[in-house]
Parts: sequence; structure tokens; C-alpha cells
Amino acid sequence: MITPPLNPALFHLDRDHLWVMHCSEGPVPRAALRAVRASMHKELQPWALRWEEDFLGLPAEVRAAAAAVLGGRSEDISLSPTTSSGLVTVAQGFPWQPGDEVLAPLGEFPSNAWPWLALRARGVAFREVPLWEGHRAGAEAWSSLPPTVGADPEARLVAAIGPRTRILTLSWVRFQDGLKLDLQRLGAACRERGVHLVVDGIQAIGTVPADVEGLSAFATGSYKGLLAPEGLGFLWTEESFRQSLSPCGSWLSVEGATDFSRPSTDFNRAWLPDGRALEPGGPNLLHASALLESLRLLNGVGIPVIATHVTHLQRRLLAALKASAWSAETTRLQAVLDAGRLGSILSFHHGGGGPERLDRLLKTGYRRGIFASVREGYLRVAFHGFHSETDADRVAAWLGGTKPS
Repeated sequence: MITPPLNPALFHLDRDHLWVMHCSEGPVPRAALRAVRASMHKELQPWALRWEEDFLGLPAEVRAAAAAVLGGRSEDISLSPTTSSGLVTVAQGFPWQPGDEVLAPLGEFPSNAWPWLALRARGVAFREVPLWEGHRAGAEAWSSLPPTVGADPEARLVAAIGPRTRILTLSWVRFQDGLKLDLQRLGAACRERGVHLVVDGIQAIGTVPADVEGLSAFATGSYKGLLAPEGLGFLWTEESFRQSLSPCGSWLSVEGATDFSRPSTDFNRAWLPDGRALEPGGPNLLHASALLESLRLLNGVGIPVIATHVTHLQRRLLAALKASAWSAETTRLQAVLDAGRLGSILSFHHGGGGPERLDRLLKTGYRRGIFASVREGYLRVAFHGFHSETDADRVAAWLGGTKPS
């Protein structure tokens, strides 16, 4: 048996609860709980808080650890409460002109739709592009056909770029069908056309090796694959793109903001050139203490190692289901996986079974202590670095005795 790269003993996991839905929310490591407790003890005694180490040092450490996950620079990281808030920062700060357009794949998660839809009052259009033949979303989501290995979603997106397109925004790994998009291919195409690529990375970060080359912005929360509590994430921005954005205007986004030997009411200051210019205000030290521990854990093991382990578990599960009622879906998913088009989410299409049947299937899993999730016609099973081969076999035993429709 292969040992999980993230020691399960570092988490509060138990046999009665097999959690295969970090795509909804990931478990935090015990170290994060200890860090939060230590932070709260300081809040009980505020004289114990240290300015350089806690207020300034802790956020700086989180930015550095987040940059390491992305393979980028810490000065390009802005701490942000959520994925949505990071995308809102970009959407509201971009220098739009009436008639400009944002392009997106059909069926983005709402956090990567509403920030752009809110720009309608400024004359900015939001246009969606189906990624494969038979792709549906919205009220028709459950009638959508699933993605196959023959689909070329990147080609469809590039072909859809028009003369008024300013930003192409998309999820690196899609929340419902689990498809992983080729960011480098899209980034290169966007650069050739003078278009900015903005990425919602929450369903991939922590389980898929990142490369921000060619991107303009990357936003994520930390409560899924990064295994931290909800309430803090980060926004990465490419330097020249960041300079084109309006700063958030928080008191910490200007030079010398924390130099109290200079009057705070001296407003003759320049905006900071780094990611702090886009931060909304004072740092959330409580969440930062937890996120830092989670990032240290992931960076200590290495995201490529986690990704390799996840792929191994996915292949094991699919192989075990080959002769089951899920054989058709297994064949489809195996081909997409072999093509490198999946993140950590295996999304089994309902195949005509509908919401009621998937709901019943979920409940049979719950009764067996297996916690998966359903979104828009797909049963989602998401493995991480703390899962074992035994966990994959347990999921296979559950699904192998069920019917998709």
C-alpha cells in the first residue's frame, strides 16, 4: 500500500467519516487549530501582540507561503477574504470603457460570474461560451452532456475572443464537471490578442501544480484544497496588470502607513507598488495564523507529490468500477484523466438519472460514512494528499453496488 504524502494523523480524521469532498470544504490540520488557539490567547492579552512579528510579520509570511504554492513572488500576492473578493477587486479596479466585454466559459461558479455581471451598469458585457458540443448550464444544467476527451475547450474560448474582449476569466478546474483547462495555452493566446487572463483557482490550488506564467490575475480562497478555514485567501496579480488597477484605498495600501513617527494624517503618500495596494485593510491575523500552517504543510510535501498521489487514487477507483454499472462513465473519465484534463475532482455524470436518484445515491453513501457531493448533474469524488488506497477502495465498494440511473 502506498503511504499518503499528507500523514492522516496530522488531521482529525476518523473511520466513521470518509470525507471525499474537499471540493466543498477541506479539513484543516491540527497545527492550524493550535495556531488559532495561540492567536486567540494573544487577543485575550493584547499586550502580548507583537507589532513586527504578528501584525506585520504574519501576513508577510502568509504572502511568501502563498507565493511558494503558486511558484510566484510574494510581492505579487494580496491577502483577500475570499475568491469572490479577489475577483471583485480586479473587476472593480480595471479601467473599463463602455462597450468592453468579459468572456467566460459557460457554467462558471457564481463567484466568477457576479463580479463581472455587476459591471453591466458601467456598460461592460459578460458573454459565456459553451466548451463542448451539448454543453449546457443554468436552468438546463442537468441536461448538459459531460466533457469528453475529444473536446477542445481552449480552442472554443480563443475563437470567441472578439475586438471588445478585455478579460477572459475562467476556473482552472471547473466545480461541477471537474474539467481542468490549459492555462498556459490560454495565457499565450490571450497575450497575442492583448487580452488579460483572470483565473478562479480554488478548485485546483493545493492539489494541482501551479504555473502563473501568462496569467494576469489568479484568485482563490483557502478553505478547499489549501485545507484552511474559510475567511481568507489570496489574489496574485502580474506586476504590469496590477499597476493598471485602481488600488483598494485602504490605509495600509500606501507607503509608510505603519511608520507612526510620521503623522498618519499626512496624506501626501504614493500607493504601494506591490500586492498590498489591493488588500482591503487590516490583516485577519486569526485566519492568517491557520492558513500559514496549512500552506507550510502543503509546501513541505510539495504540490506535485500530492497531485501524483491523487491521480493514483483516481486511477485505482476507476479501475475498480470498470465492470460496474458505472462502466461507461469510467471509460469517459479514464480517457479525460489520461489526457491530463482532470484536477482532483472525479465527476460522475448522472447519465439521465436526474437529481432524485443522485440524491438517493448520496444518502446511501452517508449511511456508509462516505461523504461526497452533487453539483449540477455530477456526483463528485475528490481525493487529496491525506487519502489512502483503502479510502479509494471504500468508495469503489460503495459506487460499485449502485446504479447511475
